[in-house]
Order: sequence, then C-alpha cells, then structure tokens
Amino acid sequence: MAKRKLEDLNLLDDFLFGSVVTHPEVGEKFVREILKTIFGKDFGKLTVVPQKIYYGVDTDKHGARLDVYLEESPPENTEDAATVYDMEPDKNDDNNAVRALPRRVRFYHAMIDGNSLNSGENYKQLKNVFVILITSYDPLNGHRMIYTIRNMCQEMPSLPYEDGAQTIFLYTKGTEGDPPKELRELLYYMENTTEENAINDSLKRIHKMVMLVKHDKEVTLSFMKIFEREEMIRQQVRKEEQANTERERLRADFEKERADHAEQEIKRLKEQLAAKE
Repeated sequence: MAKRKLEDLNLLDDFLFGSVVTHPEVGEKFVREILKTIFGKDFGKLTVVPQKIYYGVDTDKHGARLDVYLEESPPENTEDAATVYDMEPDKNDDNNAVRALPRRVRFYHAMIDGNSLNSGENYKQLKNVFVILITSYDPLNGHRMIYTIRNMCQEMPSLPYEDGAQTIFLYTKGTEGDPPKELRELLYYMENTTEENAINDSLKRIHKMVMLVKHDKEVTLSFMKIFEREEMIRQQVRKEEQANTERERLRADFEKERADHAEQEIKRLKEQLAAKE
C-alpha cells in the first residue's frame, strides 16, 4: 500500500479536519468560517473540544466519540440555552454503515442530551444540538446537497414544534435543491482541497489555514506516527492471515493423511478377507 502524504489529504479526511480544528493558531477561525458558510450568519463565543468522548453508563454500554464538539454560549443577560454543534466529515460509504446512519445520529443526540443538563436545572436549559455530517456519499439517496432533519408532528407538519434538535447532512456531490453558492463551493473544496478550488474570499482564508497546518512540524510528526501505527496493524493482520493460512494447510494435510491411512486400512482388510476365502 502506497504511503499517504499529509499534503495530499483533503478536509474530508478525519486527520486533517481534526488537525485544523484543534490547531491553536487557526482552529476557532476555521470553525467560524465553516459555520458561517453553513448557516449564513456570524457566531458568538465558541468553545472548541476536539474528539469529545462520552462513555457508556456502564462497561457494557456503548459510548460515542465526536470528532469536533463546538459549544456556543448564549447571549449575555438572557435565559437562552447554549447551542452544541457536533461537526464530522464522513467518508464511510459501507452499505451497513449508511443504513445505520439515522440511528447513529439519534444516538449522538441522546449522548449529548444526556450530558448537557445538570442536576436541578430546568428543561428549558437543555442545550440546542446540531449534528452536522459532511459526507462524500449520498446519506439518504435523494441526491440533495442539504438534508435538514427535525422532529415534527406527523398529523400537522406545519405545526411549530421546537425541541432544539436538528441534524444536517451535507452531501458534497448533491445536485438537487438550491443551496447557497458559497456552500456548494465549500463542499467541493472540502473534497478537493487545493488552492485552485479556493475560489472565494472565505475559502482563500480557509486554504491559508489548511496550508499552515499541513506545514506544521508537530502535525507532520503526528501524521507520521499514525501512519506507522496503521502500518504496524496492517502487518500484524497480514501475519495473522498467513498464520491462519498455514494452520489451514496443516489441517488439510492432516485430514488427507488420515483419509489415506483409512483407505489403506480398508484395502488391507479387504485383502485379508479375500485371502481367507
């Protein structure tokens, strides 16, 4: 397998996306540019938490690891709840993974909700939660670039029902709908992260941040370590496959020898019976 190079990664690669988001110089600026393009507005105070981990309530219960957890504080002197943004690039187009995507997102919402309300707080303080997945595959097979999922009353779809939970799927190759031009350009750039595709002012700013991170020595070292660890895992898998193959070969040889021995024994007995006759 050819060695991946850091400079060849795009923003749909978890490593590069996470490295830019968490970089001390550009992380928050990068997040603001992305969110502003998605939502078309400026954002207030943001807290960035890389790889937020929620452990299961017990050792046999499933936990969750969120790639990028962002929390926006509410305006001062208001009773508004804070807002959480879980933003993740996702290239896993395995059929089973795609079919399970709605339930995976449901689980993310549940884990965030379960840890966002302190004991004694009123339910109105439950944080608003946006789960945003940026995918290189069509998550819902509707060919749309944007899928916005919210809870609603099935009998009265127009009835206001605001529980503070939203899921947004952004499909980089979507063709249906009429998303803003800046969002289309951002999603194309995320999958094709080159200077030539940084075609508006926001993307030019983002590309400068990406290049700063790609040339950061600590990021390069982290990437090399990850690649080496992945290579070690691949080598271990190959060794185990070879060992399994050898075990299967020995087992097959043993079974053949046993069958040959049984055939010879049957032949010998037949010869003895023939001699007696």
